[in-house]
Amino acid sequence: MRDLLAFIDASPCAWFAADTLVEELTEAGFRPLDLTVPAWDLSPGRWYVRREAAVIGFVLRDKVRPQRFHLVGAHTDSPHLRLKPRPAFTAEGCLQLGVEVYGGALHNSWLDRDLGLAGTVHLAGGALRTVRLDQPIARVPQLAIHLDRRINEDGLKLNPQQHLAPIWGLANGRDPDLEFRSMLATAAGVDPGEILGHDLSLYDLTPARRGGVRNELVFAGRLDNLASCHAGVMALIAAAEGQPEVMPVLACFDHEEVGSESRSGANGELLGGILERILLELGGDRRAFLAALAGSFLLSADMAHAAHPSYPERHEPRHKPRLGAGPVLKSNSNQRYATSAASAARVRELARKVDVPLQDFVARTDLGCGSTIGPACGANLGVAVADLGTPMLSMHSARECAAVADHGAYVRLLAAHLHG
Repeated sequence: MRDLLAFIDASPCAWFAADTLVEELTEAGFRPLDLTVPAWDLSPGRWYVRREAAVIGFVLRDKVRPQRFHLVGAHTDSPHLRLKPRPAFTAEGCLQLGVEVYGGALHNSWLDRDLGLAGTVHLAGGALRTVRLDQPIARVPQLAIHLDRRINEDGLKLNPQQHLAPIWGLANGRDPDLEFRSMLATAAGVDPGEILGHDLSLYDLTPARRGGVRNELVFAGRLDNLASCHAGVMALIAAAEGQPEVMPVLACFDHEEVGSESRSGANGELLGGILERILLELGGDRRAFLAALAGSFLLSADMAHAAHPSYPERHEPRHKPRLGAGPVLKSNSNQRYATSAASAARVRELARKVDVPLQDFVARTDLGCGSTIGPACGANLGVAVADLGTPMLSMHSARECAAVADHGAYVRLLAAHLHG
């Protein structure tokens, strides 16, 4: 199995993250199920379903119908720069790419980085090719200080339409659209005329690394939320044995960073539909499904804010998670997180049982709060939910930071939950 660093490096975008999850599950003996097939022949064992960049895996421990689900939810997507449908253009003698900002990215973190390109190319008849240009194909150059003398005093201000379009070569009289389609076709191994669409993301080429004086830190892109995907799949593989009346489920969705409202997102029918199909295949009915949901529990696994040593005033004084001090329970009374007093108590009890330290995060009352898949899953399925994650710095930067020790504790806690 890949360790966290290798998992991240293999997953430059959400589609490749789903590929990596499937590879991990397949290696551990999980078998695929087809959503378009009317009937599933479920036998005890390990199974998974994929829809686009979302992957849901589960373990059927016995032929008996499960009475409840123990779920871990995460997401495969991360903030980044995504190419527009007609991205190529020229300006001042340079080839440039038009991009949209996907999610709440820190714009400045994408400046002056060597950027690769990854995603999917779509052909006639529904055919798909994956593309990964793991080379410095593009760069968003920052304006020199000589042309912006007040930047250090006034701060950097970026207009994403105007200032985040990367350069990817010199024009030299070339047609930018033809140049782009030729590059893409070569990477996909098809003729340029076959390409009917694409879904392509830029990513920082710097590999994930251990860092710090004792290698106690992780420096990587996409820790939010590939660290939770990795922890979740490790936990699911480790939780094959357990109570037969409990079904362990890992759901890694797409599009969390943009609201989860899609056919592969947490605020859609994907997870609920799969869980209901499982019970129907095992002889249950709608009433059995609703009863199972009522007794189920989901851990919404997403990264948490560590206290920033240079900005301590940005944190709630009595809720300051620290790097290396264990996973974090996240709470918000306005339901941006789905943790309740009851679900928090349940997680604390579980953490004590497996000797995992827990921290707490609540945003300052005068600052806004992010969200997760937790509220959507709780509302759509009616399951109890607790939001938790491991603490990190530089969240939504092209390059983030976490602690090595927290990841192992995270895996143990999720595995104990899935075990039942």
